[in-house]
Amino acid sequence: MDEREFDDFYTASFERITAQVYAMIGNRDEAQECVQEAFVRAWAHRRTLKKAEYPEAWVRTTAYRLAVSRWRRTTRGRRPADRAVALPTAAAPPSEAHVAVVAALKKLPEPQRRALVLHHMCDLPVQAVAHEMGVPEGTVKARLSRGRAALAALLSDDTNGGLQEGASHV
Repeated sequence: MDEREFDDFYTASFERITAQVYAMIGNRDEAQECVQEAFVRAWAHRRTLKKAEYPEAWVRTTAYRLAVSRWRRTTRGRRPADRAVALPTAAAPPSEAHVAVVAALKKLPEPQRRALVLHHMCDLPVQAVAHEMGVPEGTVKARLSRGRAALAALLSDDTNGGLQEGASHV
C-alpha cells in the first residue's frame, strides 16, 4: 500500500473499527487508543498488509489484542491509572439504544460478546468470525445463539421498550 492508499484505508475504516472494538471492550477511549496503535503497526506492515485478504480484520484483531494486553497490564498494576492528560474528543454522544446494547454486551461472557460484535456489527459471516476467533464454525454458531438469547433477555429487562427495537440489529 502506498501512502495515499493507506490514508484512504484509514479514513474509510477508523471510526467503524473503533466502534467495533468499543463494543467488544466497553471503553471508547481505550478502543480509540488501541485502534490508533493498530494502525501505526499496520503502517509498518503496509506492504504485506496490501496482500492480506482482509486488512480491516487485521487491524481490528490487532486493536483487540492490544486492548486485552492493556487490560492485563492494568489489572496487574503496572500501568499508571491517570489518563486525564489526554485531549478530550469531540465525538457525538451515542444513542440510548447503543448505550443499552453496549451495557448488555458487557454482561455477556467475552467469547459470546466478541462473536456477536464480529458477526452483527462487523457484518462478518460465521466462517470469517470462526477464522478470526480461532474456533470451529459450530462453536461460533453456538456462541451467537446463546449470546443473542442472553442479550434479548437483558434488553427485555429494561423498562424502556424503545431500547429493544434498537437492539434488534445486534
